[in-house]
Amino acid sequence: QVQLVESGGGVVQAGGSLKLSCTVSGSPFSINFIGWYRQAPGKQRELVAVITSGGNTDYADSVKGRSTISRDNAKNTVHLQMNSLEPEDTAVYYCYANILYPSGVYWGQGTQVTVSS
Repeated sequence: QVQLVESGGGVVQAGGSLKLSCTVSGSPFSINFIGWYRQAPGKQRELVAVITSGGNTDYADSVKGRSTISRDNAKNTVHLQMNSLEPEDTAVYYCYANILYPSGVYWGQGTQVTVSS
């Protein structure tokens, strides 16, 4: 089994920063792409950022210019640096990974980000 474990969530004031991390572990695996979704109460889960195994990145318009997604050399840890946070960023953030082997989409348990106004 492949497991995704997130960390770095918390409560920050508007304008502050957080760095979320997600580590993939378990059976031998190969990651196609990995990234972050978020979901606020009563709202649909939305894509925040994604990075491919080749290093290509994509961001939601709402966070573009304020966030940076990156991976370490092991290719099994992804980070999301979020700056200039806004109350609208408040949500549960979920790490997800599209795994080539074992094939499937895997999700972390989620980490709460709360931005006070």
